[in-house]
Amino acid sequence: MGAVEVDAIAAAIAKRSGTSFTPSSVSPVGGGSIHRAWHLTDGVRHYFVKVGAGGTAPMFAAEALALQTISHAAVVRTPTVVAMESTETLAFLVLEHLELAALDQPGGARLGSALAQLHRITGDAFGWDGDNFIGATPQINTPHRSWPHFFGERRLRPQLQLALQNGMDKALVAKGDAIIERIGGLFISYQPLPSLLHGDLWSGNAAQCDDAPVIFDPASYYGDRETDIAMAELFGGFPTSFFAAYRTAWPLDSGYEARKPLYNLYHILNHFNLFGSAYLGQAQRMIERLLKELRR
Repeated sequence: MGAVEVDAIAAAIAKRSGTSFTPSSVSPVGGGSIHRAWHLTDGVRHYFVKVGAGGTAPMFAAEALALQTISHAAVVRTPTVVAMESTETLAFLVLEHLELAALDQPGGARLGSALAQLHRITGDAFGWDGDNFIGATPQINTPHRSWPHFFGERRLRPQLQLALQNGMDKALVAKGDAIIERIGGLFISYQPLPSLLHGDLWSGNAAQCDDAPVIFDPASYYGDRETDIAMAELFGGFPTSFFAAYRTAWPLDSGYEARKPLYNLYHILNHFNLFGSAYLGQAQRMIERLLKELRR
């Protein structure tokens, strides 16, 4: 990180905290695929900072809003937002630095119970106050009262359109469009509530600190709670206690297994659009399975 960036971040921290801040150590933090990340400390105070070009400011603003919304729910810990600023050439998000550890079985159980509490916080409609991002992909959140309509038009349709631009076969995209037209068949006897979601709940976005579960990097909106659980299952890595505790706190509907591939298709399409053809086969299998289910 250059001296100009460090000075700008230190000034923002000082402005928000009301106390001057001169970092004695600035060290890179690995693991991110979109932004550069750094640990800044003056030996007493520690901060985690995401840095990007000026055009990434909307991503940081959306992340800050979601973190603050989840934090205000007071059911699960998130890193505290310290500062968020941008110029034409630089954007950064300063967060509380936490010493994170992988979830163990007790931590997983605590997170499962906390997530069920988070999901019991509901909105008036499906969506969010403004669009945000899933990874680096824009995520449309225009509210709608119908969940099948919202998920079909605000989630699957944009990803399929991007996939077509990124080289997915037109016939496969057409099958994806056919799923959207038939999506109501998965909700005949199930009417989800617009629950407050993390929105990008894979194991890399959850951990524990001092034995308390922590979630971060959200892509929040109000939607079907099953979407968070489905994604947690998609890539693995969560302790079994997480799922057991969630189901104890709030059992899932009996039709969850039929809807799970629908919800995870969104993320697999997004991975295809972000990372390429390695996810094409998985997307195709999901689409074929869903069409078979919906044609019964």
